[in-house]
Amino acid sequence: MKKQLTEKSRQGAGAEHRVALQLDEARLEQAKRSLDDGAVVPSFGPWRDDIVSLLNDALATELVCILRYKRHHFTAKGVASPKIAEEFMVHAQEETAHADRIAERIAQLGGEPDFNPASLLQRSHADYDDSADLQAMIRANLVAERVAIEAYSQMIELIDDKDPTTRRILVDVLAEEQEHADELSDWLSR
Repeated sequence: MKKQLTEKSRQGAGAEHRVALQLDEARLEQAKRSLDDGAVVPSFGPWRDDIVSLLNDALATELVCILRYKRHHFTAKGVASPKIAEEFMVHAQEETAHADRIAERIAQLGGEPDFNPASLLQRSHADYDDSADLQAMIRANLVAERVAIEAYSQMIELIDDKDPTTRRILVDVLAEEQEHADELSDWLSR
């Protein structure tokens, strides 16, 4: 059972009681059991399945983005296309790293990463694009990055302190998605 200590604050008469910050010994004991669960500990509570579901949708989004960026890399044509096509491949590689981190976290939570190609588009927040025009490619990728930024921002708010490790991963991914959007926005304005 968690020990809760209260004490008077040093603000004098009429001071409020506060709860001391202490670890929950019972939860520490629970963490010593069920070793077959790996990194999954009881503190994940009722949120684990929801978090895995959110992460699988994010995984689908990253996979669709990888495919879109790779298609654009190989099909970009025009005067500015070599440099932009090269950046499309860099973005595809960074999206691959995001997908790998997300899939790894799903597995750590005891879930199964969903790589099923039959349902990728339904689960993805972003769309696939097969534009042939370089400006249309940039616009499509910018839209997808903006959607990813919004999705990750909402996921971070939803997860909040329910799973600090997942939240930290999503914050890192969000920062890179914002960089992608900045680059794409710059290219669109040229």
